[in-house]
Amino acid sequence: MAKLKIAVLISGRGSNLQALIDNFGPAVANSPIEIVLVLSNRPDAFGLTRAARAGIATTIVDHKAFADRTSFDAAMDQEIRAHGAELVVLAGFLRLLTDGFIAGWHDRLVNIHPALLPAFKGLKTHARALEAGVRFHGCTVHFVRPEMDTGPIIAQAAVPVRPEDDENSLGGRVLAAEHRLFPLALRLIAEGKVTVEGERAVIHDAAFAGSALFNPLGA
Repeated sequence: MAKLKIAVLISGRGSNLQALIDNFGPAVANSPIEIVLVLSNRPDAFGLTRAARAGIATTIVDHKAFADRTSFDAAMDQEIRAHGAELVVLAGFLRLLTDGFIAGWHDRLVNIHPALLPAFKGLKTHARALEAGVRFHGCTVHFVRPEMDTGPIIAQAAVPVRPEDDENSLGGRVLAAEHRLFPLALRLIAEGKVTVEGERAVIHDAAFAGSALFNPLGA
């Protein structure tokens, strides 16, 4: 089976990228995924160093060098396609994408969000979860649609909110779940076990479709 070629877009330290490298990087035998490109909009993003150390191609498309979002997205699209990517993965990419870019990668553009969507879209999700008094928080891997933090949900992981939690402790627990969930969701896609029906992502894997979606860390 041919490997699924992915491009990973980042803006910062790249901790989720590192989880993908650990699971699918050049040093991993029998990986169903090949990371063909790591692209950052910020030249100082530490994730670029992580990728280079792993022997993965990197490129910088600095949003500050472009007059508008459309030309910036077009430059990114050109780089992604030039590297042969079949799926675009947003791993801490902190720029809003244009509708045209999203349409060009329809059902081939995946994001991870630090909340259990559709709750807590946008920023400061951990603080908002604490303020709302929810008992569970978590993360979501989903296909991207033009409206922010929407799209067919591929997988979610829940973690408990503990009485002593603050934003940092809860955020750390969610991030640990992200590092488990993101590679798992991408593996399902690479193995052809995810289809989109209407606006629902359907998982064709009996072992994953039940309890594994909920709190995989057992935390």
